[in-house]
Amino acid sequence: MDAEENRRLIEKLISGEEKAYILLLEKYHKQLNAYAVTLTHDQSIAQDIVQNVFLKTWKSRKKLNPEFSIRNFLYKCVYNEFLNSYQKNKSVVLLNQKYIEYSHEVAIEMDDNMMSRMMEIVNREIKKLPPKCQKVFILSKKEGLTNSEIAEYLDVSIKTVEAQITKAFRILKNKLGDKYETILMIIFNKRIV
Repeated sequence: MDAEENRRLIEKLISGEEKAYILLLEKYHKQLNAYAVTLTHDQSIAQDIVQNVFLKTWKSRKKLNPEFSIRNFLYKCVYNEFLNSYQKNKSVVLLNQKYIEYSHEVAIEMDDNMMSRMMEIVNREIKKLPPKCQKVFILSKKEGLTNSEIAEYLDVSIKTVEAQITKAFRILKNKLGDKYETILMIIFNKRIV
């Protein structure tokens, strides 16, 4: 989104246009949710955080500044909302500050087009994984099932599930190279070894 589109969108939000709010949701919900998952390691908590950010953005829309990037604003809000929820409930996750800050910086630095292109390339490579490996990987990383749920669903051992996920990440890293390690980390919340 260029600066002019950004300014127009924020102005429409400030004036209370619901279509602008819907556009904001459509454009950023998926990305913000993926980012929130990297912070929380929990899909449900991530969804709550993103929902809160969008609700608060709508409620305080009159305070938005059309000169600032709405994308950067939303990412910063997700980060702040995560810190607030973490402080309220310290048992949610152990805070790994360097990892979180790094993910935050990378997410902010990537523009929408770059993130979309990289996600397309990653999804294309996922489709090329061996069938069993692909199925386990998608159930784990896209559907959010636990290893034991996948094992039960596919009637295989947990070790088999773990091996297939590890194999998938190894293949993706080999196919995509080091420059995609960060995007894999952001999207799938896993450091590639």
